[in-house]
Amino acid sequence: MPEDQNDSKTGPNHVAIIMDGNGRWAQQRGRPRLFGHHAGARRVREIVAACPDQGVKYLTIFAFSTENWKRTQSEVSGLMTLFRKYIENEAKALLKNGVRVRFIGDRIRLDDKLVSLMDELELLTADSDLVHLTVAINYGGRDEVTRAAQRLAHEVEQGRLSYKDVDAETLSGFLDTHVLPDPDLVIRTSGEARISNFLLWQSAYAEYEFIDTLWPDFTAKEFANVLANYGNRERRFGGVNA
Repeated sequence: MPEDQNDSKTGPNHVAIIMDGNGRWAQQRGRPRLFGHHAGARRVREIVAACPDQGVKYLTIFAFSTENWKRTQSEVSGLMTLFRKYIENEAKALLKNGVRVRFIGDRIRLDDKLVSLMDELELLTADSDLVHLTVAINYGGRDEVTRAAQRLAHEVEQGRLSYKDVDAETLSGFLDTHVLPDPDLVIRTSGEARISNFLLWQSAYAEYEFIDTLWPDFTAKEFANVLANYGNRERRFGGVNA
């Protein structure tokens, strides 16, 4: 178990969130889906700011999946513009507030300008340590494991690693999240009860919370309530407590 892994009846150290419901939130108000995505981006700011008081050191959010390219071109283009603007507008505040930012996912399909901004933000906040914010963009759990397996196979092919040395820990070291502890709690908003290809390997023993609230309505107060509920759970990691 990683050093930062949480296995006691306390608050979660690492929370991962599937931020679902932006489109429905906008449609309920007679507005285009991108209006909901902009509202969802503002909610990210509030939840990140709430993490230190809640004892959450690591926060991972699902911003754009490998399957989201199937959406309309206008929505995808609007989301990419939103990502660029968010990084440009929030970079100084994230640095000031001690937030270290990382991005996970395959960057090949992302445009050069966005990738450059992502690289710059990672470098800018590299020494921050109050909250570790990881943003999953063009990310899919199966895709991540596939890419990790390819890198691992290449190491074996080059003779730098023996196939006999390949185990779960070795494979974990090739994942996008290799520097992060596994999530203790995964939250999905909007009432959907599925994990949508998010952190499949890392969440093997995570607790899950599926809530009806649409992401733009998910306040810091509700976040605190979900974390308090987590404290009442008993995590056994496959074992049995005496």
